[in-house]
Amino acid sequence: MNKDNNQEKQKIYCAIYTRKSTSEGLDQDFTSLDAQRESAVSYINSQKNEGWIALDDKYDDGGYTGANIDRPALQKLIEDIKAGKISCVVVYKVDRLSRSLIDFAQLLELFEDYKVAFVSVTQQFNTNTSMGRLTLNILLSFAQFEREIISERTKDKMGAARKKGKWLGGKPPLGYDHNKEVGKLVVNPVEAELIKKIYALYLQGYSLRLLARELNEKGFRSKSYTNQSGKTRGGQPFMKNSLNSIIQNPLYIGKVSYAGEFYQGQQEAIIDEDTYNRAQELLKKNRSYKELTRGNKVVTTLTSLLFCKHCNRPMFGTHTSKKEKIHYRYYVCIQAQKNGYETCKTRSVNALEIEKAVAEFFFTRPEGAKFKETWQHLTTQEQKSILISHIKRIDYDGVTKKFVITFVDGTTEEYGGDLKEVRHIITHTPKDDIVKEPKLRQRLILAHHAQKLLDSGQATSIKQISQWLHMSAIRLHLIIEMLILSPKIQEEILFGSNDIINAIPEYKVNLITKEPDWGKQYEIWRPLVTNPTQ
Repeated sequence: MNKDNNQEKQKIYCAIYTRKSTSEGLDQDFTSLDAQRESAVSYINSQKNEGWIALDDKYDDGGYTGANIDRPALQKLIEDIKAGKISCVVVYKVDRLSRSLIDFAQLLELFEDYKVAFVSVTQQFNTNTSMGRLTLNILLSFAQFEREIISERTKDKMGAARKKGKWLGGKPPLGYDHNKEVGKLVVNPVEAELIKKIYALYLQGYSLRLLARELNEKGFRSKSYTNQSGKTRGGQPFMKNSLNSIIQNPLYIGKVSYAGEFYQGQQEAIIDEDTYNRAQELLKKNRSYKELTRGNKVVTTLTSLLFCKHCNRPMFGTHTSKKEKIHYRYYVCIQAQKNGYETCKTRSVNALEIEKAVAEFFFTRPEGAKFKETWQHLTTQEQKSILISHIKRIDYDGVTKKFVITFVDGTTEEYGGDLKEVRHIITHTPKDDIVKEPKLRQRLILAHHAQKLLDSGQATSIKQISQWLHMSAIRLHLIIEMLILSPKIQEEILFGSNDIINAIPEYKVNLITKEPDWGKQYEIWRPLVTNPTQ
């Protein structure tokens, strides 16, 4: 009985691991994996006298690289080793298990921890000996060296192909199909029309987010294709990033890119170069604007568009502040800001009023009319993106209170009036006439009154106005903050039901003024009007 037990202990249960980097040929009756396994079985059979036994379980990874260990059969092998089912791992060649020296070293440590030997059939060594381990490390070093050389050669070959305008395969881009017979991309007429639509809408002023929503709502989807394994991929809703990639892709103008350079491609163009270049310029402007408005900088719709007509200098968005809290916004001429207000006739203009005036004028034009209903629900950046796609610059005259808009096509139009006053808002109602009004309405009227005193030059600071009104400057700051509210909210405060306005707590309105986006402001405001006590 003891003799049988000793014989059982001497048996070495061998797991055969095979791997092939590509899936090509795996559907044949006899594959490379089968050939590797046959060689390993023959070797194990030659060691029967030593008690070697080939396990029936197969550990085959077909179509997996040896550069990492993320392989299903290898992971199963590791699990069975930890479960004590394996005494020896047999491979046809060292690099079948791994091409990475680091990964291989970690696998060897695992084998050693669980008393598992490692054998390569064609390289005749065994990790049970010190010489075998030394030989293994040398072979691994050469295997990794060989892999790096192949990688470098592949990159050089791909670079040369790119410079000749060849498409190197992979997922076919939207707008093209891969014609295997001619070995290049050919235009897909239906998808090409979608590509043209994407560029056209973006140049009309749609932000990437709005463009994605527009396409998805109309049922358009990303490229659908069949991969090498016969599975259908793609066909997903559009996202901002995918549209950004499409708009930047030089394939659509018949080019290919390599190392930052464009080369003439073998595929037919879908978009003309002028359209492509204008789209890139618009992307660049939007990106610059986004970077400009990060952090604590003021987010303004007309920054980089608005200019002082008298000084021919840019007007930039700014605000009054106390303890880093936004109080009210305005645009100031850079000449006045740097060299003194007496050097400029325009000096500054209320941001809320000129932004509203520009938007109203934009809505009178065919390209702007379609945005009228949704404008207040767009983010400032989205409004900015739409305007800069149609308007080159806006010259504001602080004396006549008018502005001249120059469009991207070179045409100009004049528009404006007294931009210091907000439509439908009373700014000079005597105090005795408003004491019976809801407190929230009183605050808004007073805020516009204070703003007009500042804009007209009758007052030089909020502190001065607060002294005239016999209130603290901090309290007046809070009141002026109401000018940040969207025009729609301001109109509802001025002309809404007294009972409803009276019931809305002031502190909740103060919270709304901390949100710079008008659309989000109204989302917070609406429930207050519906149920002001909650």
